[in-house]
Amino acid sequence: MLYATARSVREERSKQRYALQDFSLIRVSLVRGKNGWRIGSVENEQNAFLHPSATRVTRTHLLRLVKLLRQFLHGEEAHPELYADVRQAIRALAHAENAKAERISGIMALRTLHKLGYIASHDSFARFLNEPEWTSIHDDLPPEAAKAVDAALTASHL
Repeated sequence: MLYATARSVREERSKQRYALQDFSLIRVSLVRGKNGWRIGSVENEQNAFLHPSATRVTRTHLLRLVKLLRQFLHGEEAHPELYADVRQAIRALAHAENAKAERISGIMALRTLHKLGYIASHDSFARFLNEPEWTSIHDDLPPEAAKAVDAALTASHL
């Protein structure tokens, strides 16, 4: 996760105005400056928060996902597998009904903490960690997975 700055994006004449909104999937060109990253050009792909089928519940789960990522991702290390999972989660949450949004949020938290090294694989929830199309899993997380996520959040002190 990178933090970058852009100048004058809230102005009426800005071409980047609508692409640079919270919870947007975007293509962006970045330039390294003296004080960090700066945004060059932006191409908007999707904003899950503004999707017509997004409900208050799905927006809440999207917000939890972003907070979890901000809590655990620091520095500029690349995590391509985690990025692919986040994209898949955002796209699934944009179209999910409430029960499915809860499931996606739980599985995403488990996968994120596992990929960052906070949770070890366990037989009872290994398929949630290894399934490429994990957003289509219809089973709820086993209690061991929820305990592992809670333990990782507590032990991390972040």
